[in-house]
Amino acid sequence: MVIFSVYVVNKAGGLIYQYDNYVPRAEAEKTFSYPLDLVLKHHDEKVIVSFGQRDGIRGIKFIVLADPRQSGIDALLRKIYEVYSDFALKNPFYSLEMPIRCELFDQNLKSALEVAEKAGNFGAGS
Repeated sequence: MVIFSVYVVNKAGGLIYQYDNYVPRAEAEKTFSYPLDLVLKHHDEKVIVSFGQRDGIRGIKFIVLADPRQSGIDALLRKIYEVYSDFALKNPFYSLEMPIRCELFDQNLKSALEVAEKAGNFGAGS
């Protein structure tokens, strides 16, 4: 199974963390003009969006883009919240609402994503 991306959005709606776990090769260079001309193409693989919000940190949203066959997204969101609490919030150099720039957060998030992908789900025992 595939987990494509993880995003953390603050209560003001600003993106404070982005991790692209699976990046397909781009066949052509992408350029943008204003206003953005977006074209969505349907592929045989679908992407689902799961929103997670924990009550301990009001307003912070954890978003996971994953393959629809990926199970255990809710458990993965809980694990991401745990990693955020342990490695971002407890970091004395991190300020709330600011972008997350913590190497331990990155490492533990990648580890959680690897476990979730290999298992096809993310059990409570992990």
